Amino acid sequence: MEAIGRYRLRDKIGAGAFATVWRGYDDDLDVDVAVKVLAENWASRADVRERFLAEARLMRQIASDRVVRVFDLGKLTDGRPYFVMDYVGGGTLADVLRDGPPDPADALWWGADLARAVAALHHEGVVHRDVTPANLLLRAQGDGAGGGTHRVVLADLGLAKRAAEASGLTQAVGTPSYMAPEQGRGDGGFDERADIYAVGAVTYALLTGHPPYSAGSIGDVLNRDPEEPPPSLRPVLHDAVGELDDLLARALAYRVDDRWERADTLADRLEAEAYRLEQEAPLRALQRTSLTDDELTTTVATAHPLRRRRRHGWAWFMLSLPLVFVAAGVGGWFLFGR
Repeated sequence: MEAIGRYRLRDKIGAGAFATVWRGYDDDLDVDVAVKVLAENWASRADVRERFLAEARLMRQIASDRVVRVFDLGKLTDGRPYFVMDYVGGGTLADVLRDGPPDPADALWWGADLARAVAALHHEGVVHRDVTPANLLLRAQGDGAGGGTHRVVLADLGLAKRAAEASGLTQAVGTPSYMAPEQGRGDGGFDERADIYAVGAVTYALLTGHPPYSAGSIGDVLNRDPEEPPPSLRPVLHDAVGELDDLLARALAYRVDDRWERADTLADRLEAEAYRLEQEAPLRALQRTSLTDDELTTTVATAHPLRRRRRHGWAWFMLSLPLVFVAAGVGGWFLFGR
């Protein structure tokens, strides 16, 4: 298959049980696109076709740049439906994790981005139900300060439902390692806070390299000890852990009523912790290094290629320290040495 509709296909970028996603090119608009096509073995199932089209309609209705947007629908010659989305070419958070956990501040900025994206869904009355690193894309964009940044964009709404519908669902679906306990029970007793649990689980995985609880099946989700908190982040973050243990423990609480009620509130807290880590990083480096001031400044400014925000202010602060000491010495000489 070389083309779908007016879109020239370039390469396959994903495949699942129900659909395949291709990177294509729109000659009319001169942009890359992502084209999702229903799998052949499900083409004759009316219920699967309708669910596939429902995902496209739902994605189109979410008016947020934090969620992948659909802008075209069509059918192949064999009758299979497809829909066309914005192409987000920065890979996924699952790709990031294959190379190990990222810089902790970046992990928290991405966790906050994810919480904002989930909040956008919830604002439209939608529960995602399958928030995992593989469904979280990275979109590159400038940060206005000369450095690069990537924003998390939420994709794959194949399991998403309107909140009013989600409360009556009785089938347990999702990815066990990132699934809230009440979602695993499949009794219909869950709401937007199931997504908040998943945000906490993804953020924990970004900080440590693995989900907070090992769950290979729904049974593992159901058998979790309700009183067991997630393992502390102290072995990873050491004395920089701050309030993160308590913050994520609340997101990952077994009991729904013990969790954060709103995703944007969780986003605020994650952003505050990310900023704190960035502010403290140069001071911690000073305590642990024997580098000269110039060497330390270079290290702080280039420590991670995806350093997100406010990096340059700290670099200039470190560069200015020697000047401050020189100025103080000259001032003292004029005041007391003459």
